[in-house]
Amino acid sequence: MSTSQTIRLGLIGAGRMGSFHGLTAARHIPGASLTAIADPSHAHATRLAAELGVQKVYSDPQQLLDDPDIDGVLIAAPARSHAELVIKAARAGKSVFCEKPMAITLEEADRAIAAAADAQVTLQVGFNRRFAKSFRTAHLDVVAGRIGTPQLLRSLTRDPALNNPAASPQWVIFLETLIHDFDTLRYLNPGAEAVEVFVMADALIAPEFKANGFLDTAVVTVRFDNGAIAVAEANFQAVYGYDVRGEVFGSAGMLSMGSVNESDLLRYLATGVQADTQRMDTDLLRDAYVAELNHFVGCMRSGEKPMASGEDARAALAIARACIESFQQGKAVRVQGSAS
Repeated sequence: MSTSQTIRLGLIGAGRMGSFHGLTAARHIPGASLTAIADPSHAHATRLAAELGVQKVYSDPQQLLDDPDIDGVLIAAPARSHAELVIKAARAGKSVFCEKPMAITLEEADRAIAAAADAQVTLQVGFNRRFAKSFRTAHLDVVAGRIGTPQLLRSLTRDPALNNPAASPQWVIFLETLIHDFDTLRYLNPGAEAVEVFVMADALIAPEFKANGFLDTAVVTVRFDNGAIAVAEANFQAVYGYDVRGEVFGSAGMLSMGSVNESDLLRYLATGVQADTQRMDTDLLRDAYVAELNHFVGCMRSGEKPMASGEDARAALAIARACIESFQQGKAVRVQGSAS
């Protein structure tokens, strides 16, 4: 694809994340334009299109995929629809940026990866922490050997509040929240793969939904094939703000990254030390969200493999699926695809 050609993007999903990605694509990605929006709610799609100056609105995603004026699609629909949308988009010859998770089952993930490979289109998944400056720098430091061999790792996600647990899909804490942390642990331990997990989880915030498979608090221990031991944790009651952090301890040093704070401003007052915090992931990680879409468009032009690939999404999903088994069985579980 020519470096001078404008890349025309279509958005599938006009909810919270879709609206944010749509705004980013329309206004913050040089050399790209947002050409069409599809959402089953025509009202939502029309409203967002009016805000962003987009002319084409569809109620059926297939109509967008059939549009010859679309070069790539941004998928921000409900998670259970991601894999089939990726497959349909690839078969339509569109490059794909898909919000995490790319799939819910490993079989779905394999089909999505194969479809993109067969069509020779770009497939990138929305693991935004890979594009956050501190996490990216930490990854490069590990690759350069600045902290020696990774031995202990940690990644956490704490959301400020539950979002309608009654309507939340089963196992969302593993498949949609901690999957970010599983990818982060792999990113901070490059070249290594998870072989075993053990989960302790509960519904401490909304115990009445536990029987439906809704868990709101979890700690996962992950063993990697290079010997490193990692911990991932998640909770949905961080009353102080959206909290994302990571840590790598190695034989020659340690790296710590991420923060709940809006900036490095601290107020030292008679009442104590105060800092402003963010309440939304799209605020705390705004620059990373913009960077990942710029990277997607760059990969469409160059043909290079994205920094957050379909294979990366499958590896994180394999850890998440093992976590579900570990919770159900109450014991450590091997990660599918790992050496026995």
